[in-house]
Amino acid sequence: MIAFLASAAANPPPSEGTQQAIGYPTLFLLVALGALVPVVPTGALVSGAAVVAFHQTEPVALAVVFAVASVAALLGDVTLYWLGLRGVHSRNGSRWLHRLQARVDPTTLETAQRRLDEHGAAVLVLSRLIPAGRIPVMVACLLAEMPLRRFVRGDVLACLAWAAAYQLIGILGGSLFPEPWQGVALAVGLTFAIAAGPSIVRHLRKDA
Repeated sequence: MIAFLASAAANPPPSEGTQQAIGYPTLFLLVALGALVPVVPTGALVSGAAVVAFHQTEPVALAVVFAVASVAALLGDVTLYWLGLRGVHSRNGSRWLHRLQARVDPTTLETAQRRLDEHGAAVLVLSRLIPAGRIPVMVACLLAEMPLRRFVRGDVLACLAWAAAYQLIGILGGSLFPEPWQGVALAVGLTFAIAAGPSIVRHLRKDA
């Protein structure tokens, strides 16, 4: 998808309608998939799509990117939480729940559980904005057996805030350069740098 965005930005097709018809469904599918299987750089996708939309003549392009990204993220989160909740209520658990728990170290999980106790579902918003913060908080919600309806209410705001944040990065990248591909490169680079931030900080603390 990132390669597609860069190609579309560097060589825009004759019809913006054709580009949107291909790009929006692809963005939706990849963001939803990235929420389920966190290997897809969803933040970079949203930022790159926002750059392309920023340089289009269609006035609602940015609004559509925001809507597509936030709904796809919500769908992926809710599906993953529902799968994990089935494991909580099952005697033998489930592979989804075990996989989620395996990705969270005990210290991080303890911090997420404490924040959940202190702030309730509102912590979901912060977890979406902090790199690598979503899964620990989701596991904490699962272990606390937070009802699906309550999780959805908190996650709606979280996904809206997440989509807005990464779209702003894309708008920044699009506004700084005359060529869309340059903005895509900057936006994608920024999102990867943000994502790598926590790992770098942990590495520096270990070496200190």
